[in-house]
Amino acid sequence: MRTVLAALASAVAAALIALGIAHWSGWFDGKGRIVVVPEAVPASTVAAPVRATKPVLGNGFDPSALYTARSPGVVTIYAEFGTSESQGSGFAVTRTGLILTSSHVITDAGSQTPGSRVTAASKVYVEFADRDRLPARIVGWDVFDDVGVIKVDPKVHPVQPVPLGRSSAVRVGQPVAVIGSPFGNENSLDVGVVSGIRRSIDSLTSTFRLADAIQIDAPITHGNSGGPVFDATGRVIGIAAQIRTDTGQAEGIGFAVPIDSARRSLTQLVTTGKVAYAFAGIRTVDLTPTLARKLGLDVLRGALIVKVEAGTGAARAGLRQGSGQRVVNGVTVRTGGDVILAIAGRPAQTGEDVARVVGQELRPGQTVTFTVLRHGKRLNVGVRLGARKP
Repeated sequence: MRTVLAALASAVAAALIALGIAHWSGWFDGKGRIVVVPEAVPASTVAAPVRATKPVLGNGFDPSALYTARSPGVVTIYAEFGTSESQGSGFAVTRTGLILTSSHVITDAGSQTPGSRVTAASKVYVEFADRDRLPARIVGWDVFDDVGVIKVDPKVHPVQPVPLGRSSAVRVGQPVAVIGSPFGNENSLDVGVVSGIRRSIDSLTSTFRLADAIQIDAPITHGNSGGPVFDATGRVIGIAAQIRTDTGQAEGIGFAVPIDSARRSLTQLVTTGKVAYAFAGIRTVDLTPTLARKLGLDVLRGALIVKVEAGTGAARAGLRQGSGQRVVNGVTVRTGGDVILAIAGRPAQTGEDVARVVGQELRPGQTVTFTVLRHGKRLNVGVRLGARKP
């Protein structure tokens, strides 16, 4: 009993001390009510209100607060092509007036045969959330990653840039918000979740596939292409790019260009007015453990070369394509080619790894080492990289 009484006394004393500290710290007002003092939140994030329970779409995700904080930085873009006009979305990234969007919003890329000469819009206008409209200058575009950059004069209308995040940190299931102008309805908000990452999809604007696309279930419809895809903290993780549908309607799977790739395009376009992507000249398929065992290979992962294009760096370096053919689990595979295991010391476990390393991390004109498996032996082959052509 004495032990119990002692414990109760200690608890009461601790509670009184805590209440005293709370009163001294200002947690209670003079009428005994709790006073919650919000934390100081960096300007680059969206403040999430204190909640007793987790929001349905993720802890700390408040679409209304995010919209309030970020929508002033989102714009509607109108582009004129002779007698026709297109409409899309964009978002400010610097206080000097730079705006990111999609290349197919400010050029005719995507409306013609891939590989054809791209023509820029004759006039481009930017409309802000307050409905003020300004002319914009086209800085440049990247048809490979479907990124466009335009600029307005911040002295005529102030711009409110939005912070950029890291698409490499995106995870499936996290909440997202898309702000744009679908069908001309300015600054509309859609919410959803990331439903897939590192997707390799057909490009709308070039013959090359778009690597590391972010798949989302938030609607992407005509007019909000080029708009920002935000994470829960209010940072841009992607640019709304396209939707895949069998009906031709605004339903299906939405994809966003990863902001890491868009940041690279932005840097090159601002500094040089154009983009440059390295090109090796190979086509590959993924080497899976099952396929490796069927082919009798002593590695389980890699990129199996099925085609080497004539006149490219890969052809001049002697990389070998497959010459045989075999059906493995219902899939026809060209066999006998080199298996790429690494490029410039970076592991290559899939064909997408090859495209990512060559296209995003290396530069035209570099000579890099391809580590390949050929007839059971590992070889290091030096390949001089060329440049992609639209």
